[in-house]
Amino acid sequence: MDGEIWHSEECCEIQGALFEVYREMGCGFLEAVYQECLEKGLFKRGMPFVAHQVLRLFYKGGDIEANLYP
Repeated sequence: MDGEIWHSEECCEIQGALFEVYREMGCGFLEAVYQECLEKGLFKRGMPFVAHQVLRLFYKGGDIEANLYP
């Protein structure tokens, strides 16, 4: 199993969407622009995704009110 890519078809679809965004938009925009373009590309391909997933943070065994928005 070493060196084997899990979900290789999905990886290829994601890479294709990323390259499509780069080819059309080029460089120089803020991350938010590329993220929105990628969301549209993934949606067009019928790939499920969650945009702006909130990550809950924990400290000393309990969650804290601040969340991480990667």
